[in-house]
Amino acid sequence: MDYRKALEQAVIYIESNLGDSIKVEDVASAAGYSYYHLNRQFIAVLGESVGGYIRKRRLADAAKNLIYTDRKIIDIAMENGFESAEAFSRAFKAVYLINPQTYRSNRLDAYVGAKERLDTGLLDHLARNVTVHPRVVEMPPVKVAGIRGETTLRDNRLPDLWQDFFKVSPQIPNQKKNALSFGICEACHENTLYSMTDEVRFTEVVGAEVGSFDGLPDVFVKKELPGGRYAVFTHKGTLRLLPQTFAYIWGTWFLTTKQELDWREDFELYDERFLGYDHPDSQIDVYIPVR
Repeated sequence: MDYRKALEQAVIYIESNLGDSIKVEDVASAAGYSYYHLNRQFIAVLGESVGGYIRKRRLADAAKNLIYTDRKIIDIAMENGFESAEAFSRAFKAVYLINPQTYRSNRLDAYVGAKERLDTGLLDHLARNVTVHPRVVEMPPVKVAGIRGETTLRDNRLPDLWQDFFKVSPQIPNQKKNALSFGICEACHENTLYSMTDEVRFTEVVGAEVGSFDGLPDVFVKKELPGGRYAVFTHKGTLRLLPQTFAYIWGTWFLTTKQELDWREDFELYDERFLGYDHPDSQIDVYIPVR
């Protein structure tokens, strides 16, 4: 069965009728499969149900309209398939934690819930380059010594930060044999994930695992990742596509998972599977803290 083509046809139908009353059975008919089989492939390949994709795309489209137009909220709600302003407000607040009027007033194009249209490139990425269903692991505390830099999602300076780290990493004492490397995001304290946008500047620590911080030169940052439970996604291929993996995590998985997010720092883990920034066979793991 050519489920890849069926998924494309389903998405085309949904996007073409996003403002109409869409029945999931109509989506399946447009794709040429039964709803049961299509929905099963949606969940397996894309990490969500057909109905879930429709709801999140409508909310994301509405969120854009709230920020970038002056149209009435009730008109935005109706054009995105909601029967009333009250129903729209409830659904919107469940994702963005604030009501539509406050969201409009804040003028923040939030990263959470930014469900982009699933084009061919993004569909390929989800099918080939990321595990859409993470494994949950228990990790012990880890000591990391490294350097800190600033970046934004739009102006990604992390590759340069890694290059700077590799130049000085031989100076780090007490590195473990075959030490793991980490990229630790310091952006998400105190629920700032909900105010995160492409323009927000945040800090990242890149470093290597060490047995202790004894004798560590002052130029390096000391970080200790606390032990605990993490949802782990594997990203495959070039790191140029890593933003698409994070877009899936925060725009799809985070909105549907039964896992409760913990506000420890999330991070990327680099081990022997990492073969280079643009290597097609590289693999890294993305750790999202959960309770």
